[in-house]
Amino acid sequence: MSIMAEIRDMALGLASTFHIPKIAGIVFPPFHPGGQPHDCEFMAMALEGGAGGISYVLLPDSSAEAYRSLQPHAFIDTQPEQHAAVFGGTDPVQNMLGLAAINAICQQVMRTTGRVPEVAADSIGLMRLAAGDRVGMVGFFPPLLKYIQNCNVELVIIEKNPRLIERFPQHHVTLDITELKNCNKILCTSTTLLNDTLDEVLLYCSAAEHISLLGPTAGFFPDPLFAGGVHVLGGRFVNDGMLLLQLLAEGKRWGAATQKLCFEASHYVGIGTEGEA
Repeated sequence: MSIMAEIRDMALGLASTFHIPKIAGIVFPPFHPGGQPHDCEFMAMALEGGAGGISYVLLPDSSAEAYRSLQPHAFIDTQPEQHAAVFGGTDPVQNMLGLAAINAICQQVMRTTGRVPEVAADSIGLMRLAAGDRVGMVGFFPPLLKYIQNCNVELVIIEKNPRLIERFPQHHVTLDITELKNCNKILCTSTTLLNDTLDEVLLYCSAAEHISLLGPTAGFFPDPLFAGGVHVLGGRFVNDGMLLLQLLAEGKRWGAATQKLCFEASHYVGIGTEGEA
């Protein structure tokens, strides 16, 4: 079973055990052919009571019509689990919606159980980078380049976009995922869940001593990832779902509505199933 399917089934299992409120609102940024600009990269849904879920708008131009046909009002008062159930298929729009719903379900359970992880944890610092490390960066993280380079490590950037090779000639950017086999530490974007490449990535990371999966869309419980060899999951926890939607719609920063979320495998005991039916 793929990790996408395992995460979906985990969320649906939680929804069958815990009370999950209905969707209270949803925001879709405008679609931009050729790739989303920075202020239109994410969509989100909010549940009644304040929980929320974020997803990356990672869509090919061929999905433009399907995306633009989404009507926010049609999602109001629906259950997030009906959208989570379609995650893991071949439709990128449905996977986008499914990941937002999975995050919303998991974050509702975090609220119900008090299992919100330690916000002070530094998901990058947990990699404990040291001189001589060979770091594989799966997906381009421009904000982290300076931090990593200051650690005096060798950096290999694995990308699916060949244009980045020419755009950043000063960095070792490659399309060859097998180069991960020679990296002892891995930093992976959570968008690998949406483009269904995470299972392949992990195949080439079996020798790595540390694997971190990071990104705003990593707002779910880490159980399937930790079972697959990931050591740290770093994402975003939504404190105020409706405020997040307002900030997204206005193209503003999310700081007032979210906080960092970080799970560390060595200190994680599993979500369990205790809750309200």
